[in-house]
Amino acid sequence: MPKVIQIREVPDDVHDALVAAAAAEGLSLTRYLLRELNQVARRTQIVQHNSEIIHRTRDEVGASLDRETVLSVLREGRGE
Repeated sequence: MPKVIQIREVPDDVHDALVAAAAAEGLSLTRYLLRELNQVARRTQIVQHNSEIIHRTRDEVGASLDRETVLSVLREGRGE
């Protein structure tokens, strides 16, 4: 079942910027914020998944890999 989230004490300038961004995309503030929260949640899941892959790979290889090597392999796997 969907949950309700209430955020208190949002500064006026932040609220105004969010309302303007929503309006620019033809969305209500609620729809806009829901879309943005979904994107944040997906990014968080992707970061967690990548972290698990990095740790598992380090354990399997038995060596420490630097960040750029791991990112290069991930990009290659995605065909980037």
